[in-house]
Amino acid sequence: MLNINEIFYSLQGEAREVGLPTVFIRLTGCPLRCSYCDTEYAFKGNNLLSIESILNEIKKYNTQYVCVTGGEPLAQIDCHILLDRLIKDKYQVSLETSGSIDIMGVNPGVSIVMDIKTPDSGEADKNRYANIEKLQTKDQLKFVIGSKSDFDWSVGILNKYPTQASVLLSPVFDKIEPVQLADWILDKQLNVRLQVQLHKLLWGDQQGK
Repeated sequence: MLNINEIFYSLQGEAREVGLPTVFIRLTGCPLRCSYCDTEYAFKGNNLLSIESILNEIKKYNTQYVCVTGGEPLAQIDCHILLDRLIKDKYQVSLETSGSIDIMGVNPGVSIVMDIKTPDSGEADKNRYANIEKLQTKDQLKFVIGSKSDFDWSVGILNKYPTQASVLLSPVFDKIEPVQLADWILDKQLNVRLQVQLHKLLWGDQQGK
């Protein structure tokens, strides 16, 4: 059984599959409290669903893309069972995780999108940097940038912890203009991807989008 906040169908707004119709499975609960969090409504709730019920729900939608997100999905140990079943059923699965929990047990068929917390998040002390070396070329490492100091800090982390994963830098919505972050990336000649949140450009902060 998993505590599920919502299951919804939308366009992927972030990461490598941006723009693709995707089913999102949002798990309830998160041990972190980031300053820029846009899903605080997922912190609490009591909606227990079986793995079979979840699988039956996502079958309603004509897509092979599934994103397991939160909250922090790995805070629920049965999340691993869900990931295994999704891979077994031939879905293209991404997992959005904060990086504060060990990713070692995640099914190797899952594309991990790991968010290293920058200082402006207020939760940088929770980062589990050992996770970075576990990421592979199929995975993605994301930094949410709230200031120039966040950017400089992130460059330092990338220098200290080389990774095989694709690297994404995303501006905090309504705090950093994307063009600012683009200029910083080009100035440093970083081999990273600038990511804007497509779903917020389309729907703002509307829940379930």
